[in-house]
Amino acid sequence: MSDIQTLTVMPRERAGKGAARAARREGLVPAVIYGDKRPPVTINLNYREVFLRLHRPGFYTTLYDLKVGGKTERVLARDVQFDPVRDFPLHVDFLRISKGATVTVQVPVNFVNEDNAPGLKQGGVLNVVRYEIGLVCPADAIPDQLEIDLTGLELGDSVHISAIKLPEGVEPEISDRDFTIATVAAPSALRSEAREDREGEAEAEAEE
Repeated sequence: MSDIQTLTVMPRERAGKGAARAARREGLVPAVIYGDKRPPVTINLNYREVFLRLHRPGFYTTLYDLKVGGKTERVLARDVQFDPVRDFPLHVDFLRISKGATVTVQVPVNFVNEDNAPGLKQGGVLNVVRYEIGLVCPADAIPDQLEIDLTGLELGDSVHISAIKLPEGVEPEISDRDFTIATVAAPSALRSEAREDREGEAEAEAEE
């Protein structure tokens, strides 16, 4: 789990598109804090700080303490709106996190020990089906990432969620099936060779 982080917060007295545009002209990023059965609070953030954090791992799985109006709001980033042309942040939505809350988050996966996977040594390709996995977990115990050990995987092997040891209290969002995270696929050259062998065998049988 990541340590609780802080962000520079400035009050935004007015809501609406006009106030948001004015904030952007001043080099700020408008944001809102909502949830926990309390009224939403509009704020502004430092653009550079938000931009840098967005380009680091874990922005959506990190808890932040935001000091607003003399109070500290513990939050989790839930959504960021980007400019469709220039791809810079336009608005951030934060969800209030109360004590003991459970949240659903997308946690990145990290593959390790590729050198110890015989299938990859033979020229196989790691076909990643899911780069992130939806997890239901306590808000104060969100994993930074899930580590997937590729040791021993052969050509054609798959890694399923059942093979991943999740932290205590953490469960996969998808619970009705043992979904695939990655597979070790045969390289195209081997697949072509196998196909030619099958075709050759078929032709030989036809001639008999």
